Amino acid sequence: MRIRNLLFVLMLLGSWVNAQNPIIQTFFTADPAPMVYNGTVYLYTSHDEDSTVNNFFTMYDWRCYSSKDMVNWTDHGAVASLKNFKWLNKTNGAWAVQCIERNGKFYLYVPIHGEGISVLVSDSPTGPFSDPVGKRLIDSDHIWQDIDPTVFVDDNGQAYLYWGNPGLWYVKLNNDMISYDRSIGQNGIVSIEMTPEAFGSKAGRDGKPGTTYTEGPWFYKRNNLYYMIYASEGIPEYISYSTAPTAEGPWTYKGHIMKRADHLAFTNHSGIVDFKGNSYFFYHTHELSKGEGFKRSVSVEQFAYNPDGTIPLITPTKEGVTKSVSLLNPYTPVQAETIAFSEGLKTTGNSQTGVYVTKIDNGDYLKVRSVDFGKGPKQIEASVASAAQGGTIEVRIDNSDGELLGTIAVENTGGWQNWKTVNGKLKKATGVHDLYFVFKGGDGQLFNFDWWKLK
Repeated sequence: MRIRNLLFVLMLLGSWVNAQNPIIQTFFTADPAPMVYNGTVYLYTSHDEDSTVNNFFTMYDWRCYSSKDMVNWTDHGAVASLKNFKWLNKTNGAWAVQCIERNGKFYLYVPIHGEGISVLVSDSPTGPFSDPVGKRLIDSDHIWQDIDPTVFVDDNGQAYLYWGNPGLWYVKLNNDMISYDRSIGQNGIVSIEMTPEAFGSKAGRDGKPGTTYTEGPWFYKRNNLYYMIYASEGIPEYISYSTAPTAEGPWTYKGHIMKRADHLAFTNHSGIVDFKGNSYFFYHTHELSKGEGFKRSVSVEQFAYNPDGTIPLITPTKEGVTKSVSLLNPYTPVQAETIAFSEGLKTTGNSQTGVYVTKIDNGDYLKVRSVDFGKGPKQIEASVASAAQGGTIEVRIDNSDGELLGTIAVENTGGWQNWKTVNGKLKKATGVHDLYFVFKGGDGQLFNFDWWKLK
């Protein structure tokens, strides 16, 4: 009996060690919107607050993460918030976002619950973003349904903005990306006919015939075929898709991509990108909050299209992406907020330091995957700050209790923003490893952690 229990514990430990999903553990994130730009995947998310108000979605800002390898994600903090809109008298409702680049500018399309869809613009994918319009971009008769924008620029230069719950609408954006052609549809807004042939068949809440389409559209083109991915089937939501020969339809229903699973939230929202020869499907769960549907967490799976362009049924996993598409170079400064997986940590930031890791307590750790040690480092240095007792950083490989390469002693530096570079000697390790920083010390917060580098 004891042996059986031990085997069960070891199985659970193995599953935990290999976990990659959810890919962000320092915050509750939802509504993933990936964008590939200049050899990097930028992932924009909405943000569910740790404390929920009135037992409903509590969302004030939008966050951005980036990855060059699909296993380590660098936190760029909150890149925009409701405070960006000076005309807005609303403190909650920063819902699903998407960003797109055009002519060196980055356009962030954001829905504000009950306030339509607006747009922000920046010279950088990580901001700062500003409001170029000074009012809503989409302000229709369906203002409470004007959510979940998805944007795509076609090969001929025409940009489309789709959105909607429970219907689906689009506009043809002008070249400036902050206005649209008002000569079509109803003052520029085109309503898509919701037919069973286009979006599948399902009875509505009133019992009358309806379609499977619910919300959360994600629009893109691949190999001359247009795809509309969307949350479907009502609550709890599945992910389904339709395809079309043109950006404006007609749409043909193709079926499910992801079905309901126990650790998925009652909502879902997906995004798909191709990156370095692979295809990736992003979605959200309630895994991080252990079942709280208003505190969601972004996950990702790698998949392959079928030869005819159809999308296979994708199963949500805890393992997520198992192979990195590139190795991490540890011999240049690596931001501590570049994380594959972490336990117990938060990130924060300011204009002087940028984003850094905080809320570090005894036993917390962070993992960085696919680190190329090369012929082997002799030392490690790190930037830390502490107004408390400090602690120790254990440097381990392949597991949080794996081989100990060395330690870094962190003392009180005289303040939480009084940064100091500290060093530690390392045992030789060569080749490619997952690198773990395990934090040890007394009670309470130990220190902040900004960057590290092997030498």
